[in-house]
Amino acid sequence: MQELIVFILQVLYGLCALGLAIYSLHAAWLVWQARRTSPATRSPAPTVWPAVTVQLPIYNERHVAERLIEACVLLDYPRDRLQLQVLDDSTDDTSLLVDRCVDGWRAQGCNISAVRRQGRSGFKAGALAHALPLAAGDFIAVFDADFRPAPDFLRRTIPHFLAAGAAQTGFVQTRWGHLNRDYSPLTRSQALALDGHFAVEQAGRQAAGSLFGFNGSAGVWRRACIEDARTGGWQDDTLCEDLDLSYRAQLAGWRPFYLNDVVAPAEIPPQLSAYKRQQFRWAKGSIQTLRKLGARVWAEHRPLSVRVAAMIHLGSYLIHPMLLLLLLTIPPLLLLGGAPPSPMSLIGLTSFGPPLLYAVGQQRLYGRRWWGGWLYLPLLTLLGMGVCLNNSLAVWQGLRTRGGDFERTPKFHVESAADRWWSSTYRLPLDRTMLAELSLMLYALLGAWLLAHHSGWLSAAFLLLYAASFGAVVGIALWQDRAPVLLRRIYRRRFLSRTDPAKYNALSTPDGTI
Repeated sequence: MQELIVFILQVLYGLCALGLAIYSLHAAWLVWQARRTSPATRSPAPTVWPAVTVQLPIYNERHVAERLIEACVLLDYPRDRLQLQVLDDSTDDTSLLVDRCVDGWRAQGCNISAVRRQGRSGFKAGALAHALPLAAGDFIAVFDADFRPAPDFLRRTIPHFLAAGAAQTGFVQTRWGHLNRDYSPLTRSQALALDGHFAVEQAGRQAAGSLFGFNGSAGVWRRACIEDARTGGWQDDTLCEDLDLSYRAQLAGWRPFYLNDVVAPAEIPPQLSAYKRQQFRWAKGSIQTLRKLGARVWAEHRPLSVRVAAMIHLGSYLIHPMLLLLLLTIPPLLLLGGAPPSPMSLIGLTSFGPPLLYAVGQQRLYGRRWWGGWLYLPLLTLLGMGVCLNNSLAVWQGLRTRGGDFERTPKFHVESAADRWWSSTYRLPLDRTMLAELSLMLYALLGAWLLAHHSGWLSAAFLLLYAASFGAVVGIALWQDRAPVLLRRIYRRRFLSRTDPAKYNALSTPDGTI
């Protein structure tokens, strides 16, 4: 029986290592494909601009709703051809802000309205589907609440639908920029990942003729593509309604187009718990889309390379269960007398692709200054491994369920170092998985000790990286949860005690708010 258990664990270890190696090689393949891309040729402006509706799905976004609406009102597009719809599902005072903003801009002659419905059925997908019949445009631009598009956004995207041979272009996706890249090491590392996704992954898939996804924001849809019966419109049976619709559109014969040279800046989550929530939703929704469309994608009459690339894309979050299973298998293997392959060779086989992808992404976007962003790769690596439990739980739910609650990523209007987010009521509490992540850190340390005893400390480096990753995630979460309290105490003791003793004494009571 012991030999059978050892065999099963070794097979599981080998399969996970093979899966990670495939994803690493795929990242290198995308780098190779992206090298063939060049700046898109700007299509000539049309004689008559088509009607465009800009849809802004919002749910409880008091900090950023006005910024978003103002940026979209200021889009440089013919006023008589532009309609703005604020799809407001809010349940807090955001609705009051939206109404005030909408009324003010409408009084200045803007074609803008707030679209509301009973309940939040279908969440973002439901809001988009509800508003579409009320839209006047032939093209639908979508911006999430954390974006601030440049005035020339529509003038640079719409012509790509109208160029010769573009009649089947279903959607145009642009690159996400960053309003708060330099806010903290956490936002810098996330920016590094997003830059790699857009500048290399999206560009590489387009260059290879592969299927790729709409990113949910900072893009434009041809209305006829959404309403095509073969496409099926917005659907809410996955938490990635954007990825789902874009794949169904491509399976129906519509073509995507990615514009790396058009940038729409957005706010990166400054709170680790918000980042984990965002990752959970993306992981769960991607796997739900894989369940829903995987068989159709594989059955398509397309080259094998295209189908394989699409399956890897839809299943990209399977990396995290593989990482978690690798960790879980090593200690019992050692305790039962088995021996996993050398972790050092595993590191080399499974980890060269992503660093290369991120380096090339930085070089493509920032030229000689590429290394400044790439220096945050160690923190990004720690985050990527540290959230593997969080994302594995999301994958498990995605494999078992359809739809689910769309838990929004809170936005705080954080753009500069002076901005604060921790006093907002949108701040998230400590994640419930923190104790499990702390346990996994200790488990990884145990595995590292066992592996060091078996093969030397150099072989234990892989498991020490796990321990550091879970420790980093737990440590950052605890710091962000407690730091506001500590900073308020410092402010009270070191500043108010000297400058305003009366206020200091008042705030030192049990009812004090600082």
